[in-house]
Amino acid sequence: MESRKETETPRRHGKWYNDACGTAFALELIGERWSLLIVRELMFGGRRFSDLRAALPGISAKVLAERLDGLEQAGIVQRRRLPPPAASQIYELTPWGYDAEEAIQALGRWAAASADHDPTLPLSAASLMVSFRTMFDPKRAKALACTATIWVGEESFRLRVAKGHLSIRRGEAKAPDFTIAAPVAAPIAALVYVKVPAAELAAAGLSLDGDLAVAARFVDLFHLPARAA
Repeated sequence: MESRKETETPRRHGKWYNDACGTAFALELIGERWSLLIVRELMFGGRRFSDLRAALPGISAKVLAERLDGLEQAGIVQRRRLPPPAASQIYELTPWGYDAEEAIQALGRWAAASADHDPTLPLSAASLMVSFRTMFDPKRAKALACTATIWVGEESFRLRVAKGHLSIRRGEAKAPDFTIAAPVAAPIAALVYVKVPAAELAAAGLSLDGDLAVAARFVDLFHLPARAA
């Protein structure tokens, strides 16, 4: 075993692009198909393999396993076994892995300005929450303080706006000002980004309960960027 380790060739930066640029290195780390979306799905805490497959229905089990292995080797993802009674293995981001969110937000904000961007396409619960952190307008939020629970299917998130800052965590908020729920993320995205009235989205399974005036002010904190020429 020791002799094999001594003769192994260490991983080299530049194996794909042979380029010292940090952007090229970033693509080597997370540029393969699905890799960046896996990182996005882990932004709100560890997930089981089955959770990741459910959130990314277009990925095969084989490709997901390969991408997770590559992200783990790169130091972006780590595995952890939950204590009993769960006793299941989860994948979670390393502290350095979490730092990728700023890059994900910048890419999302830039790409959303494309005339080809379609905000009505399906998206995961984590993708919706990352989009909220990306499109949040702190200037509009200065005079608003509120808490909310958002349900996407069986996944819940507690959101808090205070002093121009938005925080999002998994789980329900205690005594939220309002609650938004839908079986999938698309109706919530339509409410927040397309500004479709909640009543018109009831047929899609969306419900909005609580202080409707505060909910309306919350929705007004999020706007997609202007379309690029």
